[in-house]
Amino acid sequence: MTVQRLAALVIRGRAVVLVVMAVLTLLLGIRALGLGVDAGFQKFLPTNHPFMSTFLKHQADFGGANRVLIVLRAKDGDIFTAPFLDTLNRATDAAYRLPGIDRARVSSLFTPNVRFVDIVDDGFIGGNVVPSDFRPTPAGIAQVRANTLKSGQIGRLVANDFSAAAIALQLFDIDPATGAKLDTLTIARALEREIREPFTSATVDVHILGFVRLTGDIAAGAAGVVVFFGVSLALTALLVWLYARSIALTVMPLLCSAIAVVWMLGGLTVAGYGLDPMSILLPFLVFAIGVSHAVQVVNAIVAERIAGVDGKTAAANTLARLMVPGSVALATDTAGFLTLMLIEIPIIQELAVTASLGMAAILATNLILLPVLVSYAPDSGRWRKGLAAATHRYGRLWDALAVVAKPRPALIAVGIGAALFAWAFVVGSNLTVGDNDQGAPELRPNSRYNQDVAAIVERFSIGVDVLTTIIETTPNACVEPEIMARIDKFQHALNQVEGVQSTASLVQAAKIVNAGWNEGALKWRAVPTDAQVLVRAVTPVETATGLLNADCSIMPVLAFMVDHKAETIQRAVAAIEDLDRQLGTPSLRFRLATGNVGVMAATNQAVDAAQLPMLLAIYAVIIVLCLAMFRSVVATVCIVVPLVLVSVMCNAIMVWLGIGLKVATLPVAALGVGIGVDYGIYTFSTLLGHLRQGMAFASAYRRALEETGAAVLFTGITLSLGVATWLGSALKFQADLGLLLAFMFLVNMAGALFLAPALAALIWRGKVKG
Repeated sequence: MTVQRLAALVIRGRAVVLVVMAVLTLLLGIRALGLGVDAGFQKFLPTNHPFMSTFLKHQADFGGANRVLIVLRAKDGDIFTAPFLDTLNRATDAAYRLPGIDRARVSSLFTPNVRFVDIVDDGFIGGNVVPSDFRPTPAGIAQVRANTLKSGQIGRLVANDFSAAAIALQLFDIDPATGAKLDTLTIARALEREIREPFTSATVDVHILGFVRLTGDIAAGAAGVVVFFGVSLALTALLVWLYARSIALTVMPLLCSAIAVVWMLGGLTVAGYGLDPMSILLPFLVFAIGVSHAVQVVNAIVAERIAGVDGKTAAANTLARLMVPGSVALATDTAGFLTLMLIEIPIIQELAVTASLGMAAILATNLILLPVLVSYAPDSGRWRKGLAAATHRYGRLWDALAVVAKPRPALIAVGIGAALFAWAFVVGSNLTVGDNDQGAPELRPNSRYNQDVAAIVERFSIGVDVLTTIIETTPNACVEPEIMARIDKFQHALNQVEGVQSTASLVQAAKIVNAGWNEGALKWRAVPTDAQVLVRAVTPVETATGLLNADCSIMPVLAFMVDHKAETIQRAVAAIEDLDRQLGTPSLRFRLATGNVGVMAATNQAVDAAQLPMLLAIYAVIIVLCLAMFRSVVATVCIVVPLVLVSVMCNAIMVWLGIGLKVATLPVAALGVGIGVDYGIYTFSTLLGHLRQGMAFASAYRRALEETGAAVLFTGITLSLGVATWLGSALKFQADLGLLLAFMFLVNMAGALFLAPALAALIWRGKVKG
């Protein structure tokens, strides 16, 4: 069946099409109402990365990377007052009651796993920092102060200036109370409701860090997305009306694009997914792509109506004309998003599935449903005359733009493109994979979370940024002096790495105990060279400290990082890998990595490794589909070259703006290529049609501008203005994405309207034969 016959069949059966589409929209709309926010730490783990093999292997013994740090800070004075210690005690009890908490790993001055060691005449004694019979008397508080000084917790659970005390928590992946996946947002709300609100007072401030808290803040900020979506929708509606001069032709494209979003969200629920806060902008992006295709339909129908064709025939002609280029364009969009599946991080793969569902929905709603709806749109001679007059006024604009199809202007355009590519390639080579800023780059610097980060980093030698090296060796290795000496060298070298704030290990604890057996003399704070003396030094260190396992074959070394910037992580990882080569033996290996920084390191490496294969896969699909559609190598090259330029320029702009390549920004590359290829496919499908009819290139391009270039120009400007409103978002990553997308929409438009035809003009000197 030919495309023309299929289009005619769809329009003849338009009532059936409307009923089917309405039923699908109703069913998927009902399912979309049940869509929930699905946030989870496990979704960010690149599970096939070697670091994550170590992480998952030892997670049961040493906990995961989903940590929470609660800090109570005295606004005046220090923590050693009766009111503050009472607040800390009650906050610790409240932390135990939080859902999803691994209660065995809760640490605070009031938990029994935080102990001190005191040197006495006979060696040393130890006990809980806060004794079980503690009373808030001057003597009792003085005892807690003395025990704290002997506990080794200064800078860790107690601020270096004694102004604050911390409660460290770890979360399960599965809620032990329900057996269901941990509800991150529920815990985030509980932290605010059960910890921050009741314990913040005129004398105490509360600071909270951790993935859970960050996700909660992002989810709260994402509520503002609805406002920006509304602003973008209103702006788009206004511009579409100015373009089409018809309420019906304004409402229908927006309605079909919105229906595509409903289908996508309903399809997510059917597939068993939720919507992650980091993907909360995806519905708008799908809507934007839908509008892009819908404007092409409106543009074609307007041209048919101006020519005097009736509604049904105009809809059938438009469907026949756009079915192939529209389907190919959406297929390349879908392929672009599916290439994200190459990155083995669940959150990115989930995003790929979500976006692909959106592209499939647009194929049905904007290329089939929209022409059907428009076939019912009312018509009037006055409206046609108005459109014809507007089209005539645009003639001078098309004449100006068509100049690029002439040899000299074409050469200038290509030269400018080459210069931009050279600049962008040099600048973009400095693109960071990971974060560029301390704290949470997803949020504004003045956000509460980032203020909490600054307050904690200023006073403590630790935070939630922990990189843990797992030392795998033989059973009872902790009583072998040679092995412990190697671990001591490893820890000492790691302490010297820039970005490492402090470290902790079994060796460090054993050295303190050894000094205790020798009247506390600092010269004895060393690893004993005698095995029996070493036994005496490590015996008091319990497995509950998290510094060893039951048979002493696994000993973590914790590195508390000053931040989780990409360069900080890279430097620490490189140092540990180098130390493993220097100090490791067949029976002693220094394995990366656990801790949240270990997860970030694995994620950054996974994103970096997949970036080039992902782009190559996208371009391979585009090249194959364009060759199949156009049967022209030149047309394919002219479409792909501007896309490559935009990809490279996007990297340069990210460097200029200080935006790192990470989970939140990676999809921009796929989206940018997808939108760009849409512009190119629509423009060249029309251009080639005229060339194959024997028209000269300049004339053919002038006609293509009239028929499809107007829609490309309009779409680029409209979508750029729509996403530019995101700059006012409370979420920094939404503002960054808005800026990037506005840039990519505009530059893709410029590439399709200027660079692509300029390349074609230089290659095709004359006519193209079909």
